[in-house]
Amino acid sequence: MTTGTTNRRSRAARHPRADGDRTREAILRAAASLATVEGLEGLSIGHLADAAGMSKSGLYAHFGSKEELQLATVEEAGRILDAEVIQPALAARPGLAQLTAVCEAYLGYVQRRVFPGGCFFAAAALEMGTRPGPVRDRVAAISSGFTALLRSFAATAAGQRELPAGEDPGRLAFELHAILLAADTRFVLHDDPAALDLARQVIRQRLGLDNGSDAGES
Repeated sequence: MTTGTTNRRSRAARHPRADGDRTREAILRAAASLATVEGLEGLSIGHLADAAGMSKSGLYAHFGSKEELQLATVEEAGRILDAEVIQPALAARPGLAQLTAVCEAYLGYVQRRVFPGGCFFAAAALEMGTRPGPVRDRVAAISSGFTALLRSFAATAAGQRELPAGEDPGRLAFELHAILLAADTRFVLHDDPAALDLARQVIRQRLGLDNGSDAGES
């Protein structure tokens, strides 16, 4: 009897926590979307309450300060970037296939309007770049991590002779990231899907994929 009562109490205690986690996740998803339109500094409890369909008091229960909300929003955006872009790329064969896959996954993430204002980190990097503090540091860390991932894929491709001899993985990662950011900016600014198609063409040419053979072959 005691064991059964204890189990019921345990289940009852878990349900509020699970509901709370789902509510927090929904809030942060709404916050990340809103931040790509109004900026991280533009996030307010009032606007977010409207976007999430909650009361202000309900939001205050989840976040103790604006900075805490911003940091949690950045982490949620990082989780989404990982799910939408990084994990699909990691599923591809190491090397050139992963490098191609991560670029395509990024362009698809922008084209599907996962965030209404384009890539969260492209917008946040510009906004927070001149605002020292933990929010900027976290945005910078995630953005740098993405560039480092591009470089690691490029280095593997170079090691497997899938890229021209002498290719600098760091330079290639920089160029690819620049193309992706330019495509994101033009797509958002002009609502122009052709910008994403052009980026795909430029990336394929840069990686030597339009000649129908591996880039490392002579």
